[in-house]
Amino acid sequence: MKVQIVTVIALILSIVIPFGSFLISRKKTRKSLKTTLACNIFFFFAILVMADIMLFSGKAYAAEETASASAEGLRYIAAALSTGLSCIGGGIAVASAASAALGAMSEDSSIMGKALIFVALAEGIALYGLIVSFTILG
Repeated sequence: MKVQIVTVIALILSIVIPFGSFLISRKKTRKSLKTTLACNIFFFFAILVMADIMLFSGKAYAAEETASASAEGLRYIAAALSTGLSCIGGGIAVASAASAALGAMSEDSSIMGKALIFVALAEGIALYGLIVSFTILG
């Protein structure tokens, strides 16, 4: 229990100390922000690796699982991945299509219908991922 509390405190401090020193400093330049971010990333992952070593250094015993419990978990992972990754892809596609559509509509407002079709097609990617996840779970 003590190891977990120390690890959580160290992780919080790895975030608070670099950004706190950046906010307190008088010179807030882009270089100091990059240095702060690099320091934060380094300490965060270093503490994460140390926590893994401390928490999982003992002997591990595998529990007896049935094949159905393992397959059930993999189904949920597959559904989550299909939904999550398709939504990320859809968001990227909508961001680029919508910005291009707004730029085109600012020059010629008569192409609004065509622009909206392209944005809707990009949004369809997320819906396809959701349908796939329902198929996996069903």
